[in-house]
Amino acid sequence: MRYLIPLYTKIKIKRKIKRKMDAGFTLIELMIVVAIIGILAAIAIPAYSDYMARAKVSEMITVVSAAKKSMAEYILSKNAFPATATAAGISLITTPMVASMTVGAGTGVITITSSAAVTGTAGDVSIILTPTNNGTSISWVCTAGGTKPQLAPASCR
Repeated sequence: MRYLIPLYTKIKIKRKIKRKMDAGFTLIELMIVVAIIGILAAIAIPAYSDYMARAKVSEMITVVSAAKKSMAEYILSKNAFPATATAAGISLITTPMVASMTVGAGTGVITITSSAAVTGTAGDVSIILTPTNNGTSISWVCTAGGTKPQLAPASCR
């Protein structure tokens, strides 16, 4: 009988410990998790918005690809730059991402400026495409302008 009492006491202590472990998370643990999530969100949200703006600028360049083809065909067939955009068969395009598109008379330079849908302010990014006639092909030099040229693709910066 003497040995049964300590054994019973040990079982009772183990049950108390087990109940305490099943209680759940403490307030401190939950606050640490919330703080970590807050820090991650503070880093991720600006990175994501920058990524979205870059994707919209890339869409601007895709929109101007038809104008580049028309300009290249005109330059190679006439061996001169067009006097107007309509002479080259280019219709000036505006889309939700492109606020304006201009073609330089006699130079063939195509300039597109961003709309407010890209960064929140119209004209923050402008892409300037300058053609160079190599005799048998046209190469394009891309440069970025505006107040946020860092959003342009790497080939334009």
